[in-house]
Amino acid sequence: MLNNSIKLNPKLFDADVEQIPIRKGFGEGLLRAAELDTRVVGLCADLTESTQMHLFKQRFPERFIEIGVAEQNLATVASGMAAMGKIPFISSYAVFSPGRNWEQIRTTIAYNNVPVKIVGSHAGVSVGPDGGSHQALEDMAIMRVIPRMVVISPCDAIAAKKATLAAALTASPTYIRLAREKTPIITTEETPFEIGKAEMFWRSKNSPLKKGLSQGRSEGRGIFPSVGIIATGALLYRAILVAKRLDSEGKYVTVVNLSTIKPLDEEAILKLAREMGAIVTVEEHQIYGGMGSTVAEYLAKHFPVPIEFIGVNDRFGQSGKPDELIEFYGMGEKDIYNAAHRVMLRK
Repeated sequence: MLNNSIKLNPKLFDADVEQIPIRKGFGEGLLRAAELDTRVVGLCADLTESTQMHLFKQRFPERFIEIGVAEQNLATVASGMAAMGKIPFISSYAVFSPGRNWEQIRTTIAYNNVPVKIVGSHAGVSVGPDGGSHQALEDMAIMRVIPRMVVISPCDAIAAKKATLAAALTASPTYIRLAREKTPIITTEETPFEIGKAEMFWRSKNSPLKKGLSQGRSEGRGIFPSVGIIATGALLYRAILVAKRLDSEGKYVTVVNLSTIKPLDEEAILKLAREMGAIVTVEEHQIYGGMGSTVAEYLAKHFPVPIEFIGVNDRFGQSGKPDELIEFYGMGEKDIYNAAHRVMLRK
């Protein structure tokens, strides 16, 4: 059942659940951050409406800079402003920033350790008809390997707003990943959000842990049909729907929202692996190098368990309808469901 203690959307399973683009939450969050701190400035690469930075531009034109189609300059100008005490947010499509200007982000922002916030919108295949050239599927991988870089992938518009506000308060270079399409609202204004903190969004009502059974390696391995699902970004909604179905079949399922890819909430990941004994990771990103790789790297060293990875398997995207592309690339509900069954058999 949904974790009511963190006040998730009670209408999540309704047919008419509200859907809002995740990127809209960033636009609202940036506006609020700017109201709270005059050091916040915005820079964009000719995509203000697409990235929702136009809200900031309209309210604070004197604090906004249109860089144009020059993503390398976008990063370097922001780095200079940060060195002078500003808190710059830079936005573009993720395939261009951090895709096109990765070296400038690495050297002028992260190497110099200045608090620029890089916002990559239109990530994943759900960009749809824009096609493979504009569908960023590698952005989390290339950003998480940069020292000092924080990597955030919010699950809905409300979480994106909170992530933006939280990022504005830190001294760290930060990457925030956004989706284009409308996605279901999973959280509420009261749902906690903290950079570096994973949250348990679902736990089966029949969980063996609720029956007073001891925790540990033997519990998750073999006796009980249990699985932990770790999801990030917009696909979290599908993961919860799958958990609800598995729960109705008598399986023991926990779903964790991993909104911060780096720094990893190691305690939460280790606890989930110990309790459930098998893991499925779910992300709208290349399997190689993404969130699933982050989780696997940690567990391989500290508590190896069987893992199945849901994501794009070493392929480029293509034009199509967002939902069709999610299914075509093996990231739909049936794919998550089947992966859960496969990994439980491997325990």
